[in-house]
Amino acid sequence: MAQVKASHPSLFDRVRRLPWREIMLDHYDRTRAHHRLEIRRLKATAFAHLDYPDARQALQVVRWRKDFTSGKLTIERVRLITSLPPGAVTGAQLADWIRGHWKIENLLHHVRDRTFREDDSEIHAGHLPRIMAGLRNLAIGVHRQDGHTNIDTALRRTARDWRRPLVALGLTG
Repeated sequence: MAQVKASHPSLFDRVRRLPWREIMLDHYDRTRAHHRLEIRRLKATAFAHLDYPDARQALQVVRWRKDFTSGKLTIERVRLITSLPPGAVTGAQLADWIRGHWKIENLLHHVRDRTFREDDSEIHAGHLPRIMAGLRNLAIGVHRQDGHTNIDTALRRTARDWRRPLVALGLTG
């Protein structure tokens, strides 16, 4: 499953222009938690001509969030593609997988944004931004695998002894 973003303009436009209003709703979920109401609606459709390897279905998730403390309403529309054939899983299963993916993504991006201050980086040329993101992901993954939940604390602890990263990577004993 992959999110379709504007960075792939032809794919983004093709999926965005699908007749979403005419497509039946596959899953609906309404939850109240963390001082907000959240409604998620999932639609899925099969199509033949996408020009994307192994894509069998397009998905659209519309999330409505109403924050009870501020009164703010946000509506987010996300489009995805998947290699799953139509009918392989239920709409509820797709929705669970998407939420699980977002949970992982949010956890990773939150750490990269807050701990590594990735948005403030001045590295913008060529492949360097992608390489740096990969190195940050590696550091996060190594610390999580080592049992750390607070990456900031783990980085400070590791910085005090140059041997700790090598031990965490299994390069020394």
